[in-house]
Amino acid sequence: MKIKICGMKYEDNMKDISALQPNFIGFIFYDKSPRFVQNLESNILQQLPNQIKKVGVFVNATINEIQDKVSEYELDFVQLHGKENDDFCKTLQQQNINIIKAFSITEQFDFNSIQAFQNSCQYFLFDTATKNYGGSGKSFNWDILQNYQLNTPFFLSGGIGLDNISEALNFKHPQLFAFDLNSKLEDYAGFKNLQSTKNIIHKIRNHETV
Repeated sequence: MKIKICGMKYEDNMKDISALQPNFIGFIFYDKSPRFVQNLESNILQQLPNQIKKVGVFVNATINEIQDKVSEYELDFVQLHGKENDDFCKTLQQQNINIIKAFSITEQFDFNSIQAFQNSCQYFLFDTATKNYGGSGKSFNWDILQNYQLNTPFFLSGGIGLDNISEALNFKHPQLFAFDLNSKLEDYAGFKNLQSTKNIIHKIRNHETV
C-alpha cells in the first residue's frame, strides 16, 4: 500500500517527514487553505529524496497557473480538487502532466459520472464531501466504494489517522492504491507530528508483511 502525506507546509517538518520515506508528499497551492504553501522556495522541494513523488494540490486553478507551479517546483503530479472537467485534465495530460483527480464522495455518488476521466488521469482520489475543499479530518462511509467498478486506481482520503488506520487496512478493494494522510496527523495546520506519522507509516507497512 502506498502512502501519501499531504498538506506539508514547513521546511524542517518536510525534511523530518520525508526521512520516513512516504511514497508521495503533497503541497497545497490553494490560497484559501490553512495549509497553503505561500512563498515556498522551490529549492526546498528539490532537496527532497527523488523517490518521493511531489504532488501539487490545486483547486479551480488555471492551466497556466498549474503549468507554472509544475515547472517551478518540479512536481511529479498535480492533484485537482475543484470542479475541473475531463477536457481540462486532457489539456494538462497533453503537457505531460500526471494527474490525480479528487472527488467528494456522498452516499448518492454516481461513479459512472467520472468514467470519462479515466483517459486523462493516472489516479483518482476519493475524499469526504464537505463545504470546503479537503482537510476536514472526517471520514466517509468507505463501503460506498464497493460501487466503484472502474479501472483507475485510487487514493483513499478523508480523516484517516491512528484511531482508524486498522479499519482502513481491513478495507479491501481491487483498485485501492494508497492512503492519503493529512489533518489527523497534525499538531496544527500544515505541521505533521513526527511520532504520529512514524507510527502510522509503521502500521501500514508492517501490516503488509504480516
